[in-house]
Amino acid sequence: MKRLVAALVLALAGLVATMAQAHEVRPAYLSIDQRAPEDFDVLWKVPTRGEARLALGVSLPSACAETSPVVAADVGAAMASRWSVRCTGGLDGKTLAIDGLVATYTDVIARIAWSDGTVQTARLTPDFPDLVLETAPGALATAKAYFFLGVEHILLGIDHLLFVLALLLLIRDLRRLIETITAFTVAHSITLAAAALGWTQVPQPPVEAAIALSIAVVAAEIIRAERGETDLSIRYPWLIAFLFGLLHGFGFGGALRDIGLPQKDVPLALLTFNLGVEAGQLLFVAAVLVVALVARRLFAMRGALIRGPVGYATGCVAGFWFVERVVSFMV
Repeated sequence: MKRLVAALVLALAGLVATMAQAHEVRPAYLSIDQRAPEDFDVLWKVPTRGEARLALGVSLPSACAETSPVVAADVGAAMASRWSVRCTGGLDGKTLAIDGLVATYTDVIARIAWSDGTVQTARLTPDFPDLVLETAPGALATAKAYFFLGVEHILLGIDHLLFVLALLLLIRDLRRLIETITAFTVAHSITLAAAALGWTQVPQPPVEAAIALSIAVVAAEIIRAERGETDLSIRYPWLIAFLFGLLHGFGFGGALRDIGLPQKDVPLALLTFNLGVEAGQLLFVAAVLVVALVARRLFAMRGALIRGPVGYATGCVAGFWFVERVVSFMV
């Protein structure tokens, strides 16, 4: 039993290594802005890891020709290339593709901003590496794209998931679990909207460091609860979930702001992105509860046997992230 617990703790601590490898699964980003009926500016970001870069390229329609040289720059964990093109007849109804995508495990977020304010956003995958460009994308296409962007963002956001896991370990009964998850949802929905709509401007690097700190705080509460100690946050976990949910919402909102919102469908895009985040979060909660149930049935494991060691491991991982992130924006 002790060996099993030790293995679980080591697996959680291995999240640090997972985060170090995260560049391999982060999506690439393609942005095309229309300046005139046939003139477009292109921004292409490809994730990098050290000297390695994913072998991906943008294949525009054959009617497009470069009107400026490609300017590439290392922007930290990604290589960004910018250039301008002129596409005879425009891009409406034309198809672009991502070369090399079928041989990877990553995705590409594509954003096309037309001069009338319409924005087409899509997620290209190894199974579907092509995109038909539309100047008037339907509401269903917008809703689908932003919903899956929300699901992808939460499931790739290991720090957000680790915070939810810490909350699950802190809570002992179903009613409090529902209250806590609801409080977290309401809170991050508020700041997600505020950040994405530009009502508030919060620098992203300090937010990411503070998110890591929030995980460490909840991990400390888990340890204190196991020792029989109690305070306001342990008695009312929904309160700490709400307060830190406001913080996590800035993280979600920053990601959505980077992707961009379609000017003509802002409420729909915001709603479906948030619903996608919630769907991904609920999938994770369900998976954790199923694993916990199976562990109890197969190994007769008591919750107390898991909470303490996993609480310590969570705190260690969060502490490492906090120091790493503070150093990244202080130097």
